[in-house]
Amino acid sequence: MWNIDELLDKVWEYLKLIRIYTKPKGALPDYDAPVILRAGHTSIEDFCGRLHRQMMKQFKYAWVWGSSVKHNPQKVGKEHVLFDED
Repeated sequence: MWNIDELLDKVWEYLKLIRIYTKPKGALPDYDAPVILRAGHTSIEDFCGRLHRQMMKQFKYAWVWGSSVKHNPQKVGKEHVLFDED
């Protein structure tokens, strides 16, 4: 018999979705409302495109915390690929 948590995990895995959490400067991360990206479209540029189309025009770098970087936080460019729960 399935429980809801296992089913939800399987759906996320099947759809190949990843969660990216935002962290405003000087504040704690917002774990209640992640930005959802599909596998294969997980670069910083893809992430910025989900937030606002014009964001990349002024983009210089991003600070990333999580498993996709060696150091927490780490300054990355638009080509950096994000992992689930970054």
